[in-house]
Amino acid sequence: MRHRNAGFKLGRNPSHRRAVLRNLVTSIILNDRIETTVTKCKAAQPLVEKMITLGKKGTVHHRRQAAAYLMTPDAVDRLFATVAPRYADRSGGYTRVTRSGARQGDAAEMAYIELIGAEQELDEKRQKRAEVRAKKREELAKQLEEQNAAAGDGGGEEAAQRHLLSS
Repeated sequence: MRHRNAGFKLGRNPSHRRAVLRNLVTSIILNDRIETTVTKCKAAQPLVEKMITLGKKGTVHHRRQAAAYLMTPDAVDRLFATVAPRYADRSGGYTRVTRSGARQGDAAEMAYIELIGAEQELDEKRQKRAEVRAKKREELAKQLEEQNAAAGDGGGEEAAQRHLLSS
């Protein structure tokens, strides 16, 4: 019987489990979305919701409570300045768990846990990454053209491309 045995043990001793969950909650608040195992998502979800509730209350006492749990001062600042105001008119349900399939190495079931309403910020981050990648590709193509022009012949073009792509 499992009466009165609520909670997730996560295969760790209590201090390690607490540290893992604190790190997960801090990462979720800082990044809006992380990928981890389904069990860790389910264990972290109520803790993230409690932190957002503290952020919505916004007093010095609640800020100190959040600072005692979260790992970095940046996370506390982001919680109170960005994350909590996003949910001012919402009375719960701040997170979403989306399953993403099995992990390659050990077939553990993985999931994304994300803050609802953070889609716009996540899209902006995605666009910035895409712009950086495009810029790197352009620089690589420019280097390739310069190398080909320096070589002076068309025969060395394939070798130059292979050299640049391998490095």
